[in-house]
Amino acid sequence: MTEPKKDNQLTKNEPSMSERFMNKVVSEFSTGVGEVALTEFQKRLAQNYFIAIDAALKTAEEKRLKKSDRYRDAVPVIWANVNMELLARAVVSAARIGLDPAQCNHVSMMPFKNNALAKYDIVFIEGYRGKEMKAKKYGLDVPDHVIVELVYSSDKFKSFKRDRNNKYETYEFEVTNDFDRGNIVGGFYYHLYIDKPEKNKLVVFTIKDIEKRKPSYAAPEFWGGEKDVWKDGRKTGEKQKVDGWYEKMCWKTIYRAAYQDITIDSQKIDDDYMRLKAMEETMAEAKAAQEIAENANSEVIDIEGEVTEDQEEEPGQHDAADTDGPDF
Repeated sequence: MTEPKKDNQLTKNEPSMSERFMNKVVSEFSTGVGEVALTEFQKRLAQNYFIAIDAALKTAEEKRLKKSDRYRDAVPVIWANVNMELLARAVVSAARIGLDPAQCNHVSMMPFKNNALAKYDIVFIEGYRGKEMKAKKYGLDVPDHVIVELVYSSDKFKSFKRDRNNKYETYEFEVTNDFDRGNIVGGFYYHLYIDKPEKNKLVVFTIKDIEKRKPSYAAPEFWGGEKDVWKDGRKTGEKQKVDGWYEKMCWKTIYRAAYQDITIDSQKIDDDYMRLKAMEETMAEAKAAQEIAENANSEVIDIEGEVTEDQEEEPGQHDAADTDGPDF
């Protein structure tokens, strides 16, 4: 007599989320004739993206659950609610450029609610190293070297613009006291062309120019300043001073500007570039929506969920722009 099959014998093994993610990414890498153009390096990058996105989803879901029922989004921030079509294309584009989320300041990911689909889009946020990599790959006339420096009150700095006495832009820069340089008074970046020095470009920033580029929502843990004191999950009304990494953030501000200033070659633009550019625009729209909402003293939308004026959140949660923090 044949024994009846048990239920677990009939159940097929479902692929894990990581396997489904990899399958989706691999299908995006496939060529038109069905051949998979996925190198070992790109496969490793895809795995790094899964790990980074998984961590970002868990963090966002924890934050969602801490909110009161009134302000909590009904859609959980989990893999089942991720826009996988958009994500797979974005991962492939970023991987082809070489952006690695496991490396400091290449790229970071944050979930962003897509109300039209009732799902979460994963927004890719370039770090300053990621901006450098993209500029070098797609730049029209990439400099041989990009020099970025902060200038302190005890330093000696003099710029020389191109004129009848100077064939090309240059500068003199001397650090007079390595161990006590004083306060930051500004900075500069220099695009250096070895064979064509007449194309050299010097851009000088005052400290006001640097501060003007500081995000209004910058976390004090990075830029320094004051932060709220919390106790038992609520604000006490007191403030505490945080040193942050002000010098490093000032330097990174100029660094980003230096590579942002490299003109993109339209003939080099491909689908990968356009997808990441669209991600940047999505992020910019999210920031604009947040600022408009704040100025209107109404509900504020951030990239991780909904935050309002009278809603309190746990400390230690930073905005996406602050993921490009100091290197450790």
